[in-house]
Amino acid sequence: MSDRTVNRSANRIETAENCDSEFESDWIAVEAALAHIKQHVKPLTDAIKRPLRDCLGQVLAQSIISPIDVPGHTNSAMDGYALKGADLPDNDVVSLRILGRAMAGAAFPGTCESGECVRIMTGAIMPAGTDSVVMQEQSELLDDTTVKIGSGHRQGQNVRYAGEDIATGSEVFKAGRRIKAADLGVIASFGFAEISVKRKVRVAFFSTGDELRSAGETLGDGQIYDSNRYTLFGMLTELDVEILDMGVVVDQPGAVAQAFEQASQMADVVITSGGVSVGEADYIKPTLRKMGNINFWKIAMKPGRPLTYGQLGNAHFFGLPGNPVAVMVTFLQFVKPALQRLSGEAFKAPFRVKAVCQNDIRKRPGRTEYQRGIYTQLDDGTLSVELTGRQGSGILSSMSEANCLIVLHDKQGSVAQGNMVLIEPLS
Repeated sequence: MSDRTVNRSANRIETAENCDSEFESDWIAVEAALAHIKQHVKPLTDAIKRPLRDCLGQVLAQSIISPIDVPGHTNSAMDGYALKGADLPDNDVVSLRILGRAMAGAAFPGTCESGECVRIMTGAIMPAGTDSVVMQEQSELLDDTTVKIGSGHRQGQNVRYAGEDIATGSEVFKAGRRIKAADLGVIASFGFAEISVKRKVRVAFFSTGDELRSAGETLGDGQIYDSNRYTLFGMLTELDVEILDMGVVVDQPGAVAQAFEQASQMADVVITSGGVSVGEADYIKPTLRKMGNINFWKIAMKPGRPLTYGQLGNAHFFGLPGNPVAVMVTFLQFVKPALQRLSGEAFKAPFRVKAVCQNDIRKRPGRTEYQRGIYTQLDDGTLSVELTGRQGSGILSSMSEANCLIVLHDKQGSVAQGNMVLIEPLS
């Protein structure tokens, strides 16, 4: 054997993995990754008292129990005349004597007997002796003291009963609910000026890469603007977390370690974009192994396979891919539910519905794929979806154009035009 003979088995050239690589056995499935994150992420226990007006979008730390009935009194739902239901005619017309007037905030002081009624305004307390209200549009005022009522009414109509909306002692909102605008009104109806909410989750994030420049800087040869930090900032802002933007960190082990140390001391969650692959300048994983731990870093999905999840001190760590679309997809599928759980919300699956696909989509079983789509509602009420165009993981404009993700599960193969697919609306 000559000196030039090559031992091919010992010197076989491996193909580097990327987002388009075919499925490999050591990749973790999307569902398994989510279950793992759910197991490790626990809600924050810190709570603070805040003025009610400042609580929109916050998560309740304690359940809201009603201290009163809502409404507090049985009252009229209409402007009209309050009377005894027994006085309502079946097939005739009846004239009733008007005793006086009941206004919202000024109850009628007397008692209404048979053959009598009280002029009443919406929200006014029902006078003693009455149980029904006839709308003023369905009556005829004969003079200042007499009104005529026809048939077609029923006893108890147009009356709102005390506690029919919310009864005293009811658990109105459970702890873990994210407060909506309508919730503020409901809570205010109990007279609460402040409530207990969870403190906001603190999230530190940065991008890695010597080629990255921030918006406003001048580009040199081979340099690009860092779009991922702006995308992450937008998605984090929508989740109403406390944001710590640490900028761009250069591809040097010492710089990455310093950023890790600083971020882990400040935040509950640390997010990076880029640097989680196997390149010689990718220092995220080796640094995380030294300073924390890695739970998994390869997921059977496209785009977004090289996603790293682990712990960095007391902080949860998410190392997102560098490709812009992969950043958004992995954030929506893994980081968002983790942040919601940390905030105290339930760990819930994303909302998905079926739609008719207007394109042929090539896919091999083995991993979950997320295609960018635009869905519309057809005249018959069904949903239709079509691809935005090219689906490369670096085409960020496809996410800007899309209003949904087309979700193709791991066991699914190619999709033919006209087939039903699952879509995940993006708003």
